[in-house]
Amino acid sequence: MIEEVNHMWGIGMGFGWIFMILFWTLVILAIISLARGLFGEANLAKKSPHPEKAPLEILKERYARGEIDKKEFDEKKHDLQG
Repeated sequence: MIEEVNHMWGIGMGFGWIFMILFWTLVILAIISLARGLFGEANLAKKSPHPEKAPLEILKERYARGEIDKKEFDEKKHDLQG
């Protein structure tokens, strides 16, 4: 009887180590995934205050805000299109 209990305890401990390794592997993968989500390059691009716009769109916005005059707008527009 004692031998059976010791044998069963040994099997249980063997599976326990497997599950422990599996558990810690999943924890580490979750941490890596979370870190990539928070600090990854793709996420940094999403947080950019100025998402990529076409140069002509930026030029139109600058003209609309009064940062450049009509002459400068036309010159830069011509440069961009030609």
